[in-house]
Amino acid sequence: MKIVVATSGASGVNLGLKMLELLPQSVEKHFIMSKSSQVVMHKEMQNVITHKNNNIAASIASGSFGVDAMIIAPCSMNTLAKIACGISDNLITRCASVMIKEHRKLILAPREMPFSAIALENMHKLAALGIIIAPPVMAYYSQQQTLDEMENFVIGKWFDLLGIENTLYKRWE
Repeated sequence: MKIVVATSGASGVNLGLKMLELLPQSVEKHFIMSKSSQVVMHKEMQNVITHKNNNIAASIASGSFGVDAMIIAPCSMNTLAKIACGISDNLITRCASVMIKEHRKLILAPREMPFSAIALENMHKLAALGIIIAPPVMAYYSQQQTLDEMENFVIGKWFDLLGIENTLYKRWE
């Protein structure tokens, strides 16, 4: 399985990075970090193919490369709006465009709240195309006690959407 993990915006970048670290070794991981994300988080990555966001000629920008899924976590409202309008001016939005045209799994984790009517309209438009809108929302049934457990819950739910088995959170009984 080939998965692209991208981070856009700043708040919540740690969730995208943690998800990347928790993906199984069997997954071929590709990572894109927007300039905004880089300002917030400079962290050395291991066992990950990193792509520059301005390199729209990267392998993952082509449908023939065969990426299975993509998640943008966090997904800024700017990135979400560009995807909703078909703007592919950087590698993150180009990869998202490829996922849409190839009918492959695309998950967006919008990070701002409250959502404006414009953001909700963009999310609705994308959801109607089959894009999964999965913001990092907590659930209390799994009884998280720490920030780490809360993050694991969100990442575990994203893994579920990607079809990746995990035991990152306590499931409903």
